[in-house]
Amino acid sequence: MIKAGIVGGTGYTGVELLRLLAGHPDVEIVAITSRSEQGKSVAAMFPNLRGHLDLNFSVPDIEQLKTCDVVFFATPNGTAMTMVPELLDAGVKVIDLAADFRLKDKDEWAKWYGMEHACPELLESAVYGLPEMNRVEIAAASLVANPGCYPTAVQLGLLPLLENNLIDSTNLIADAKSGVSGAGRGANVGTLLCETSESFKAYAVPGHRHQPEIVQGLKNMTENQVGLTFVPHLTPMIRGIHATLYGQLSETGRDLQMIYTQRYAQEQFVDVLPAGEHPETRSVRGTNTVRIAVHQPQGGNTVVVLSVIDNLVKGAAGQAVQNMNIMCGFDESAGLNNIAVMP
Repeated sequence: MIKAGIVGGTGYTGVELLRLLAGHPDVEIVAITSRSEQGKSVAAMFPNLRGHLDLNFSVPDIEQLKTCDVVFFATPNGTAMTMVPELLDAGVKVIDLAADFRLKDKDEWAKWYGMEHACPELLESAVYGLPEMNRVEIAAASLVANPGCYPTAVQLGLLPLLENNLIDSTNLIADAKSGVSGAGRGANVGTLLCETSESFKAYAVPGHRHQPEIVQGLKNMTENQVGLTFVPHLTPMIRGIHATLYGQLSETGRDLQMIYTQRYAQEQFVDVLPAGEHPETRSVRGTNTVRIAVHQPQGGNTVVVLSVIDNLVKGAAGQAVQNMNIMCGFDESAGLNNIAVMP
């Protein structure tokens, strides 16, 4: 049994992390922080946790966090990097669900996140927490940068094609849609029900913060140059990401279905659908699963990959728990065996 602390427990990612860890057989949650909700019962704010978690929110206390075996940061970008060095020095394992340690280049990070990095010396040693690529490195890591939601869906969708040098990596297109929870729990007119319901829109077309993260990950899959057009969309649902990925095949005649099936045969959280099928976001709601389908329309040179995840689980909290399981030597699926909620 390990002791876990969560810094920032009031957002959608934080409460999802609480839900998963509260049911984990090897974890005791000992600290949940929130400056604004200090002293308030967690179950009073999140009644789904009533009877499962008897803790109050507390202000972040670095000395208390040092007594944990693992600390999760479910905080805004720029928060974790101010506390992580001291926790690492105390021997605490850290998993950051924000973006503080995802990019290796400190100048690139500053460009996209609008501030100087507080501990750039840790960027190179932080392990990018995509288990399907970096499982061995994650197992030995003290600091894991949990991937973003869009990057998870896009990278896992393109991985088999890039590893096998089957597509033109300089002309990739990721057309991705996210549920409103991806924007966070803070009050925002743009995410009100009356603003999003019965509507659909693209956003951040000139440049989204996940773009450099996705490109960095794709570059690790191939020796070739990577060019990516990434267009995110807001869709009127609470949870889910659907990424439609396009590429031009560099060779035809290969059995793409078999390549995907074999690549992910041992990955318990990646489900490659039978040929001709189309994954739905509702089929992964509340789970740590990514469902993928690969198509070659009319047998031509264009390949279309469909990739769906729950943005709060495999796209955030579930992947963080998966990373913790690997780091701590637990069964990788511990606490993550829940079935999708339908309808």
